[in-house]
Amino acid sequence: MGSGFLNRQGSRGNLGRRMKGEATDPILMEALEWFVRLRDEKSTTGDRRAFEIWHAQSADHAEAWTRAAEIWRRLDVVQPEFDRVRQSPTRLSRRNIVAGSLVLASGLAAVYIAQKSGLLAEFKTGAGERKSLRLSDGSTVELGTYSALSTRFTGSERRVGLHQGEAFFDVATDGGRPFVVDAGPGSARALGTAFDVKFVEGQATVTVARNAVAVRSGAPDALRIEEGWQVSYDRAGLQQPRKADLASVAAWRRDRIVFEDTPLRRVLAELERYRRGRIILTSDRIGSIPVTAVFDTRQTEAALQTIAETLPIRIFHATGYVAFVYPAS
Repeated sequence: MGSGFLNRQGSRGNLGRRMKGEATDPILMEALEWFVRLRDEKSTTGDRRAFEIWHAQSADHAEAWTRAAEIWRRLDVVQPEFDRVRQSPTRLSRRNIVAGSLVLASGLAAVYIAQKSGLLAEFKTGAGERKSLRLSDGSTVELGTYSALSTRFTGSERRVGLHQGEAFFDVATDGGRPFVVDAGPGSARALGTAFDVKFVEGQATVTVARNAVAVRSGAPDALRIEEGWQVSYDRAGLQQPRKADLASVAAWRRDRIVFEDTPLRRVLAELERYRRGRIILTSDRIGSIPVTAVFDTRQTEAALQTIAETLPIRIFHATGYVAFVYPAS
């Protein structure tokens, strides 16, 4: 499954033991699961309705929900809005705090999905799903896991918006209408091209598999990227182009992801895209451990287990929807 794991790091064993002790309470484990499900970008209206039923069943459930939120706060992953609710000068009961946090979490997720994840996108995939598309101009698209894409074709141009995720484009020739993919703060214009675009966590990466692509972000002039090369960009602008390993870039299309000296934090973020729920890294120190491995995207739990067995880390599955990653003691 993987090899080449390097750099033994320090530990925070007390945190791991504390989390483990708290989560032995089965009701707390349920609350943690609900907390993650509701904060997940993939949560649904049905999830929220089911939570309301669970929360109203008993005072023990309300107590466990508050404890789950406290665990989240200790790990610095709670949104500032939730902290403001807790610190409000207005007298709030535990039930009001829980209800307020639910509204905030649900509202933030809804706004994020609508604005960032393409709620109204024409084409979407869920976690671990791939989809092959043929566009109206004859171009083909392979849409990767947890991705969203829209098209806007006119008589003068063919424009595609990749709201999030990854897609491979094989563009049909149409000399009168340029083919442009918008992703985040930039775009890629096909020049008789097959190319991959990945847009995750605010950064886009364009990799050219055939011919060339003109990439633009920030600067008025586009940068021409030739076959076998790639370039990334974010709000700070274009980075330096670099030689691409086309087989590794295309691995996701064969249900594989390839990492070569990739920081653990990025590995976990990528694995998270293939599973429902969260993977929480509790230590910045272990986040920089370089990982070289090949994983099956259909077996993310096995990938996590391999990482835990090879690196000086531990993984605690608090619920079916959240995994805490922390240093080994």
